[in-house]
Amino acid sequence: MNNTNQTAISVERIIREAECKQLSGLGRTTRYLKEKEGTFPPRRKLGGRSVGWMLSEIQKWQRDQPVASTDRAS
Repeated sequence: MNNTNQTAISVERIIREAECKQLSGLGRTTRYLKEKEGTFPPRRKLGGRSVGWMLSEIQKWQRDQPVASTDRAS
């Protein structure tokens, strides 16, 4: 039976390069440099030459970014 009052369930998944770029707005080199500095979530080796990022870690990184101000100095 479906309960209409169900809470949203967060599904953890691994995202690949294209989705990570779209969500972060950062290119591959910038992400790798920030990862090395410890300011971007680490990639996970999936095997062979494939890597991915945990979606939850990218979403947390997004929430932790400072909000750009639209106020202009006088």
